[in-house]
Amino acid sequence: MGRSRNSGRGQGGADAVVERVDGGLARLVPDPDRSRAWTLLIDGAPQSHVDLDDPAHLSFEYQRRFGHVVDLAAPPGKPLQAVHLGGGAFTLARYVAATRPRSTQQVVERDAALVRLVRRELPLDTRARIRVRSADAREGLAKVPDGWAGLVVADVFSGARTPAHLTSTEFLDDVRRALAPGGIYAANLADGPPLAHLRGQIATAAARFAELALIADPAVLRGKRFGNAVLVASDAPLPIAELTRRAASDPHPARVQHGRDLIDFTGGAAPVTDLAAVASPAPPASVFQ
Repeated sequence: MGRSRNSGRGQGGADAVVERVDGGLARLVPDPDRSRAWTLLIDGAPQSHVDLDDPAHLSFEYQRRFGHVVDLAAPPGKPLQAVHLGGGAFTLARYVAATRPRSTQQVVERDAALVRLVRRELPLDTRARIRVRSADAREGLAKVPDGWAGLVVADVFSGARTPAHLTSTEFLDDVRRALAPGGIYAANLADGPPLAHLRGQIATAAARFAELALIADPAVLRGKRFGNAVLVASDAPLPIAELTRRAASDPHPARVQHGRDLIDFTGGAAPVTDLAAVASPAPPASVFQ
């Protein structure tokens, strides 16, 4: 299927763009409330929201949580060297470029057709130092020089599931290799009751990083519904108090768990290795309705 435009007009009268990409059917839907903003969906699952006029605007809950991590990863305005595993519509890379000018960023996105679509319809600011590589996330990470990144963000989904090879201690070994001393790793995790995947991912990160925090909706943490959680990890102390304040003041408030409470939350789950790794669970159909 080629490119097409259909109903779903935004504030400026723009049509939705529908195009087949490697990962499925992509739709760029104009935001009815913001004149140059778009939501990217793949096979009906929302992936990203971008406002070309205001790239510092983060619409999705989990993206706002990533934004808090970016804001606290270094002093305000200081450039970052960041690696983004999973590109989507490059929302977080745009955010870093807007809030921390002169940052140098690498985006690794396996779906080359999606990269072409986003570049064409939602072009990046030509002044932004953002390099986009079409490759598997782990293969792209392997090309990052040792100690290069102050921030590594993992937001990779295939068919709404995190691929198994991005859930293991071996994967985190390479994340640590790419991080500078004191650098931060942040990952978007999705799970629902009984939270076995989430508990295993926390145990896996705890086996490789000294400091951990988890930002999530309390209902997700209690196993009441399927949802996203942002895992934050570092070998240096994390800004827990400020993360907690920002998460609590969001339009959709979240809780920050850390320390002993977070380790207890794993319920004794074992770290995941490459040999035992499986993809994250598929969300129920009701999540996207």
